Amino acid sequence: MPSDAAADFPPLPAPQTLERMVFAPPQLAIPLHLVDADGLDAWLETQPDRVRAWLAATGFRAAAGAVVAIPDDTGAVALAVAGHGSAKTRARSRFTLAAARARLPTGCYALHHDLAADDLAHEALGWLLAGYRYTRFRSATDAPLAELLPPDGIDTAALESIAAGEALTRDLINTPASHMGPDELEAAFVALAQRFGAAPSVTYGEDLLHANLPLIHAVGRASPRVPRLLDMRWGAAGPKLTLVGKGVCFDTGGLNLKPGGSMGLMKKDMGGAATVLGLAQAIMAQGWPVRLRVLIPAVENAVDGSAMRPGDILTSRKGLTVEVNNTDAEGRLVLADALTLADEDTPDAIICMATLTGAARVALGPDVPPFYTDDDALAAALGEAAARVRDPLWRLPLHRGYEPMIEPATADLDNAPAGGMAGSITAALFLDRFVEDAARFAHFDVYGWRPSAAHACPKGGVGQGARALLAALPGVLKL
Repeated sequence: MPSDAAADFPPLPAPQTLERMVFAPPQLAIPLHLVDADGLDAWLETQPDRVRAWLAATGFRAAAGAVVAIPDDTGAVALAVAGHGSAKTRARSRFTLAAARARLPTGCYALHHDLAADDLAHEALGWLLAGYRYTRFRSATDAPLAELLPPDGIDTAALESIAAGEALTRDLINTPASHMGPDELEAAFVALAQRFGAAPSVTYGEDLLHANLPLIHAVGRASPRVPRLLDMRWGAAGPKLTLVGKGVCFDTGGLNLKPGGSMGLMKKDMGGAATVLGLAQAIMAQGWPVRLRVLIPAVENAVDGSAMRPGDILTSRKGLTVEVNNTDAEGRLVLADALTLADEDTPDAIICMATLTGAARVALGPDVPPFYTDDDALAAALGEAAARVRDPLWRLPLHRGYEPMIEPATADLDNAPAGGMAGSITAALFLDRFVEDAARFAHFDVYGWRPSAAHACPKGGVGQGARALLAALPGVLKL
């Protein structure tokens, strides 16, 4: 059962964070001109001599994120100008206006621009995301940030719901494992369900065996923090959409113990769970007409005498046997049982998100998560949406020629094929064995972490793929 500490965990973003991630209420505002570098000279011709002279004196050339505040006769800010850069520089940075937010004097601004609708929504979202700060363990208070009136032509509520979902994802990943074990992840899960009137249920410890979820039990049984499956249902009508997220709250590697350098970021190994919770929050906030289900196996992969051993053979919920050739390949084990359970409900789509393999990072780096699906229509929709909302993804193949690599001689499946090649693909092929009846299935191998700060995203936890899914799924599910 959950510990008393679970009740003490604030599962949703702190009020200060949420206030920074919404648009300002109507009020008098300072004009903020967003100017493209290629159009700077033409824009300057429309401005008073005083503005042109001030910008010339500062050397303003509309570089991406550059900001100049121009005072009035009293010294107050009369207007501000932010550089939008060129098309080439914008390709290197997803959120240009976000960079300006931290550099603007405190105040409320009204955006003046010539952006197309999609570009405007994108920059407005970046402004909101730039308000995120993880402050739970800091005594210092951040200075107030500039505010923005909602620009005309955007869906304010939708953008704020996306930003709030991303704040939840970041908060959950950033929280250290000492304060984010299975108990606390459950507390956040239940609080989210209660907020939107969803129905949560939890299966704990030895009850996982009675419920035929043996792989979740096997991975988590060595930890004093009891393993569990979190299950939430929301919505009474519409297509069935099931989100499955890897919730390994800390991963020591088990008996195949990770070296210290590899263990340092393992608080983020529940990044798949955090991402699907942020995605679920946005879906529920936007009131999608779907029957949403969220499944999270929440465990800690620890070491004691009851830990699973290399060479053990486990039987999954599906009945497939799995040879454990590396206890550090535990994420696919807990997901296998959760995916089987999800598949039994014959949903219209299963989306699986997991911080699953280092191989994905080697192939595509930290910013671009691969996804896997045999559904070409779903893949095309995700690719189009990812480009449109600037949430990069890349489809990698479920190459069936590699299936012998996950088929050992002693069991049906191998959780860690020898050789080290095609590690992300073989992990996806492993998971694919546990989904048969869902109309559509996609697996995302996310990183969930920014190694260094970028516009709209400080160093630390980050959601990946959720915005692309929010943009693609309505068309795929015909909502």
